[in-house]
Amino acid sequence: QAQDFDPVQRFRLLLPQLKESLQTLMKVAAQNLVQNSSIDNGQKSVDGALQRFDKSLEEFYALCDQLELCLRLAHECLSQSFDSAKHAPALVPAAPKGEGGPGGETLPYTQYLPLIKAQIAGAKDIHNALLEGANKITGKLPPPGGP
Repeated sequence: QAQDFDPVQRFRLLLPQLKESLQTLMKVAAQNLVQNSSIDNGQKSVDGALQRFDKSLEEFYALCDQLELCLRLAHECLSQSFDSAKHAPALVPAAPKGEGGPGGETLPYTQYLPLIKAQIAGAKDIHNALLEGANKITGKLPPPGGP
């Protein structure tokens, strides 16, 4: 089930389907063009049912849309991963020295303090921005002596 949610794996599964759909689309377009040309030249009457071009085109576009969504999701996951690594690059050791924690790379407490202070400041900035936006939407003025 994990591969169902992996956008890169889903992309790899859909790509051969897209190639097959494009081949089918081109084949149907060529058949329809040949038949229409024959009818226009008076060589052949309308007989036999050909595949519908619009159905083939719709299937191709549907696969393209699915692939686009997979790529957007993969890009968003990668972006979040970079942001996560940027804002929390290491862990504080929870275990006493010598026992080794599960994270491998850890920061001593004295180096961890500036990271936490930066995260708290970032959270306060986000909180203030959200509060300011909410006040603008509702038309309220900020409280006196506020942030």
